[in-house]
Amino acid sequence: MTATRELLAEPLKLRCGEVLPHRLAKSALSEQLGDRRNRPTPELAELYRTWAHGGAGLLVTGNVMVDPAAIGEPRNVALPAAPDPAVFRPWARSVDGTGARLWVQLNHPGRQSPRYLSRQPVAPSAVPFGDRGVRTAFAAPRALTGDEIEAIVDRFALAARTFVDAGFAGVQLHGAHGYLISQFLSPLTNLRDDEWGRDRSRFLLEVVRRVRAAVGDSVPVSVKLNSADFQRGGFGEDESLQVVRALGDAGLDLLEISGGTYEKAAMMGSGRESTARREAYFLDYAAKAREVSDVALMVTGGFTTAEGMAEALRSGALDVIGLGRPLTVDPGLPARLLAGEDARAERLCPRTGIRLADSLLEVQWHTQQLHRVAAGKPVARGRSAWRALAQAGINDPLNAFRRVRG
Repeated sequence: MTATRELLAEPLKLRCGEVLPHRLAKSALSEQLGDRRNRPTPELAELYRTWAHGGAGLLVTGNVMVDPAAIGEPRNVALPAAPDPAVFRPWARSVDGTGARLWVQLNHPGRQSPRYLSRQPVAPSAVPFGDRGVRTAFAAPRALTGDEIEAIVDRFALAARTFVDAGFAGVQLHGAHGYLISQFLSPLTNLRDDEWGRDRSRFLLEVVRRVRAAVGDSVPVSVKLNSADFQRGGFGEDESLQVVRALGDAGLDLLEISGGTYEKAAMMGSGRESTARREAYFLDYAAKAREVSDVALMVTGGFTTAEGMAEALRSGALDVIGLGRPLTVDPGLPARLLAGEDARAERLCPRTGIRLADSLLEVQWHTQQLHRVAAGKPVARGRSAWRALAQAGINDPLNAFRRVRG
């Protein structure tokens, strides 16, 4: 156990010179704790204060949208048209005195903006969702013009500069899970015949370039990237590895590996059985990414025990362990792992018995737990877990699932 604890506690120096205090990170989760004007709330700052005191060395925020007119979920935090760093400063200072590094995750939903938030979302190409159930929730997008693409790239850079000025220690660009950057990378959603389509990685690499220019060389810049979309004809592993190589050449500081989209939600736990047994959904891919680039790698998803995390680090396939939903039910898990306690990541969510329904239910349930932590309430367990879902308007997850699927 001592060797395991020492491995988890080892600092990590990034290319830019920033040093992460240890190898346990809180990965991005969708908080939905902005106010009606998409500004951070005191509850959001309290949530991150709790996580910082819980021992995570790196904290990555969830889904800060770079365009207030393009929101992925209700109560997302978004960069206003005329941004003021002071608005975000209390959130940035929530980790003061803990040694934790707080990075902002920047995102644009593209076509993944629900109908009730956007009647006409935008995307690289006017391609609606292929899945009938998912399509009912999202309007068909229109294709972006070249000038609009340039403006969005600039919004990413402006957002990065604003949050760094507010006191955030780093930036992560969300290039996974079917959001706009991911849409540009996928041959299923990017059918353009201009420079943004002939090289589908151009949008991501240009965002990285302009963000780096905006924040300087000493601020960590990270990307969350799909290993694959897990859809026939979509963004595949071979192409993803080419992007990994290009990101390494571009001077990226940390690459977080994930996978899937709203239609194929590998990030929700549908990884291969072999990787699930080793407590990491994307560990096999990480090993391949290590062969093509020396950029620091973070893998999120599936980790449950200290020994499983240490085994993944010993393999050399990754550098940082990402913990997401486990920290909504146990915010102090990193500190207990680093102390050598016999701690495990718990899964307390109720189950329906339908795999995809359970995946969707688990996301909603963990969001509710996250809100309870932000409000200083205890985690809901057993019957109280179902009551918490009912209070959130999810009275019958099975019937809700069936309605969505048609």
